[in-house]
Amino acid sequence: MFKLVKSRRGILGVFLVVGFLVGQEAFSQIKIRGTVFDISKQRPLEGVSVMSTSGSGTVTDVLGNYVIKVGMEDSIYFSYLEKPTSKFPVRQMIATNNFDISLHVASNILPEIFVKPRSYKEDSIQNRLDYAKAFDFRRPGVSTSMLPPGAGGPGVGVDLAELVNVFRFRRNKNMLAFQERVEQQEKDKYVDRRFSKGIVKKVTGLDGDDLTMFMKMYRPTYEFTTAANDYEFFESIKQNSAKFRAVFLPSEK
Repeated sequence: MFKLVKSRRGILGVFLVVGFLVGQEAFSQIKIRGTVFDISKQRPLEGVSVMSTSGSGTVTDVLGNYVIKVGMEDSIYFSYLEKPTSKFPVRQMIATNNFDISLHVASNILPEIFVKPRSYKEDSIQNRLDYAKAFDFRRPGVSTSMLPPGAGGPGVGVDLAELVNVFRFRRNKNMLAFQERVEQQEKDKYVDRRFSKGIVKKVTGLDGDDLTMFMKMYRPTYEFTTAANDYEFFESIKQNSAKFRAVFLPSEK
């Protein structure tokens, strides 16, 4: 009787283990990676929808690459210009890390792409990313820090890295000068955006050499450009235009 009960427990344990493994396999997920190309198999396609039968999805990037997490029982399919492909079962995939596919899409029917110039805000952000080291630079000074236990126990000590930087006079001077240049460059770009030839020409009616001379003589400061609203800014241009015409274009009277 004991042996029978023991064997039943053993059988029950086997079923539990098998059921657990099957459940794990059913719920386990893997990542499928690949690239989607057009019909030529040379040009990658951006914005292709990659979907799974379980509901997960993603889109290809500018290089046509994609990564999607799916279950072993899933299938994936691709959709571009509202034309889906057939489904590809995950279990039948040989290379899940390089599942490339070529869609029947010719290059001449790809959607038109409009390129627009970046705004001042976008240029400013990019400028600060490009010159982050200069924008973040600060004149070094000697600071104190807590000594680690291995250096004599807790206590206050001199920050050696800051001390070294204090005596790097030439480097510090050059970095400060470069910082001033990139900051001034950003200010100039902001003034150029508000005080552009197109805007000044529209407000004043000037053109050609007269417009060029006026813009050089009456270029506003960065401080005024940032503080003035549109009405104040345009009114200033109009007033300066009247002064300019009175001196340099008296024949208009």
